[in-house]
Amino acid sequence: MPDTADRLLDAALMHVAFDGWSETTFKAAVADADVNMTVARALFPRGAVDLAVAYHRRGDALMVKRLAEADLSEMRFRDKVAHAVRLRIEAADDREAVRRGTTLFALPMYAPDGAKLIWGTADAIWTALGDTSEDYNWYTKRMTLSAVYSSVVLFWLGDESAGHEATWAFLDRRIENVMQFEKAKAGVKNSNLLGGLLAGPAKVLERVRAPQSARRDDLPGGWTPGR
Repeated sequence: MPDTADRLLDAALMHVAFDGWSETTFKAAVADADVNMTVARALFPRGAVDLAVAYHRRGDALMVKRLAEADLSEMRFRDKVAHAVRLRIEAADDREAVRRGTTLFALPMYAPDGAKLIWGTADAIWTALGDTSEDYNWYTKRMTLSAVYSSVVLFWLGDESAGHEATWAFLDRRIENVMQFEKAKAGVKNSNLLGGLLAGPAKVLERVRAPQSARRDDLPGGWTPGR
């Protein structure tokens, strides 16, 4: 049986297409789910904004679940990444809810929430695929995948092709861009000339560390002091 938070979110999705992620939607969801307003505010202090956040995170969780159930053993790594992004987009079965959420998180006051959610999606994908990065690569991987995911979602929102085939073709092209970026990073690192020129910045980057598992949620990572 769905818990109270899930009931509120499910009820809200019936109204988002008409009223967006708004206070009107929030109040309608509270009434439809027959939840006390005090309880609803405790679960979602910012009302529909927090419901939109919950909807995005529900999609992340479903993507991770489907990815864990998939047989990826015969896939190239780039195809695993593309498959994960596709699963995440397919997890958002309500395109209008995503469209309204994109509009909401484009507003200056909520843009930090939107950026954090996209980063969280990229992190969920890399983590599910077994990423073991412990240095600045942890950040660059998530940064590039965040850009890929954002662009693919925007393309998908306007895609009217059968089975969203145009979206998946666009996704393949963007994943290829990520792979080229990773190859370029490796090439710079292994180049005697460029490696020498960038020796100073490289020393700084060596101090950057991926976040530890037990950390504050509002901090992006860590820094190792010089000895």
